[in-house]
Amino acid sequence: MTTAIFDGNCVICQQTRRVISALDWFKRVEFLDVQGWDTVHARYPQVDYEAAMGAIHVMTPDGQMVAGFAGIRRLLRELPLGFPLWLLLHLPGMTWLGNRVYGFIAKHRYTINRWVGAPVCENGACKVH
Repeated sequence: MTTAIFDGNCVICQQTRRVISALDWFKRVEFLDVQGWDTVHARYPQVDYEAAMGAIHVMTPDGQMVAGFAGIRRLLRELPLGFPLWLLLHLPGMTWLGNRVYGFIAKHRYTINRWVGAPVCENGACKVH
């Protein structure tokens, strides 16, 4: 099974989880919320908290870990309807573009939360890688 470690305080991350779960017809992906760090750390001690707060981390069934844009792209590979998009995201230049877009969104995700009226972390401050 593929495991995705995500930020449960992030509206964008939550929406990504809902979409992936809805399209995961064969139940190949499970999600762990980094806000429950004790559970995450117990299962995946090699995952760094600061890094997990900065980007989604995806653990593949063969034990490989990928993060950020590569993690999202890897999740798409598990979905029947996501596979064509997974292929498109391997075209030349997509890794460069995907990393920049993902990085921008990850860095500003709590600002985006505020734009949509969602709660933000304690005292408005969250650690972002």
